[in-house]
Amino acid sequence: MPFDFEIKDIVDILLVALMLYYIYRLMKESRSLNIFIGIMVFVLIWLFVSQVLEMRLMGSILDKLVSVGVIAIIVLFQEEIRKFLYTLGAHQRFRSFFHYFKNKDKEGEEDKETIMPIVMACMNMARQKVGALIVVERSVALDDIVETGDRIDASINQRLIENIFFKNSPLHDGAMVISKKRIKAAGCILPVSHNLDIPKELGLRHRAGLGISQASDAIAIIVSEETGRISVANKGEFRLRLSAEELEAVLAKEM
Repeated sequence: MPFDFEIKDIVDILLVALMLYYIYRLMKESRSLNIFIGIMVFVLIWLFVSQVLEMRLMGSILDKLVSVGVIAIIVLFQEEIRKFLYTLGAHQRFRSFFHYFKNKDKEGEEDKETIMPIVMACMNMARQKVGALIVVERSVALDDIVETGDRIDASINQRLIENIFFKNSPLHDGAMVISKKRIKAAGCILPVSHNLDIPKELGLRHRAGLGISQASDAIAIIVSEETGRISVANKGEFRLRLSAEELEAVLAKEM
């Protein structure tokens, strides 16, 4: 029987290779690379035993383990699977169509009214070396994060932001969540990033800001209590040492 190899087979191989590459990157970022390698070794052994050697007894045992293992993998990698699905759904090409018909002039004026109190508050806190962590919600809802803090539901106000992060304030150490142009909550707990590439001089606020930017499409603004420098975490990446103009430009573009 001749070996029939068509174009669709090449496409199939390329798609599988691409899928494995992205899974590899995802596991590497979440420090689960060794588990991923172990799973791949087990799959190769299963294919070799059942397909090449055709060992029926061992193959049937491995078949049962594989069928149960799928459920175990879903439980084990639920955070990574959630992140992958979010990344797929939040891709800019899928979302750009829904923003095409918006009134840009009116939207720009409203965004400026939202952005400037945040920028001015961050600059004042930076001068006084008051630590702060502000999370701006975008398309992915942060209701679970809001529930971890104290609800405020107030309009965005420079003085309110500064008072919440005042050093003696009980909400000083948590994160503030801004949603739909309102301060929804303060004192919120964020997921901490375990990225090993984060510079050691960056503290827990920066790790928490990066963590929420990896788990959602939110923007995190961090004011360092030690140095007074302003940073932004967006899409799992930092922009460090921002001036007032740079912070305003970043927020205007991303919001």
